[in-house]
Amino acid sequence: MRFLALAATLSVLVGASLPTTHAAETKPLRALLITGGCCHDYPRQKEILPQGISARANVEWTIVHDPRTGTTGKIDIYAKDDWAKGYDVVVHNECFADEKEPAWLERILAPHRAGVPALVIHCAMHCYRAPNEEWFKFCGVTSHRHGSHFAYPMKLAKADHPIVLGMPATWQTPVEELYNIVKVWPDATPLASGYSHETKKDEVNVWINTYGKGRVFGTTLGHYNKTMEEAWFLDLTTRGLLWACGKLGDDGKPLPGYNPTR
Repeated sequence: MRFLALAATLSVLVGASLPTTHAAETKPLRALLITGGCCHDYPRQKEILPQGISARANVEWTIVHDPRTGTTGKIDIYAKDDWAKGYDVVVHNECFADEKEPAWLERILAPHRAGVPALVIHCAMHCYRAPNEEWFKFCGVTSHRHGSHFAYPMKLAKADHPIVLGMPATWQTPVEELYNIVKVWPDATPLASGYSHETKKDEVNVWINTYGKGRVFGTTLGHYNKTMEEAWFLDLTTRGLLWACGKLGDDGKPLPGYNPTR
């Protein structure tokens, strides 16, 4: 019942049921989803995320799915010097922890530092562990591991931020991976955390960050498809995407023209 109430509250706030007359007059946000790698059902998640977000906001998608399932892999699109050109936001839902070449990492980060907004989801926080901390600085948090799989209580850290405005002060997740956070970077602002009975502390798992000129929304939620399919998760990530693009109002609703088209 908690999830039903939470989903109903957020769906109204995100604007899923609001009039869409302005959406047809506004160009949709152009989102690039990059996914693939180890340990997750990326073939299914590349359907869940775009479909769920586009049902809540005026977003069109290009999907790049690398079929490799190991911890190393250089996704082809990053080899292009202008790989992010033409996109309003890039969603990183990938898992290549052992791809550690600094020059390759720089290719990925340069567009974001120059201002391309980003979403980083779940195992993205464990990617590209080059012999520097630049990827973690981009993400906004540093994490090297996660605990066992368990449901855990969530609580808001900044209830007045538009991304989480109107959410309950506390709620319960389904069984998930809760990442252990060893550092929150200075330009990051935690929005919510989950309590770990293993580390005996709240672990930040929803936040915003600024990297160079770019806005970044991050969450370590989303290991299981079940979590990603939850209405509250899709509402949360939709708001995060809109915020990163500067299209989320202070009331937590999409700006005019960015409500869904259907």
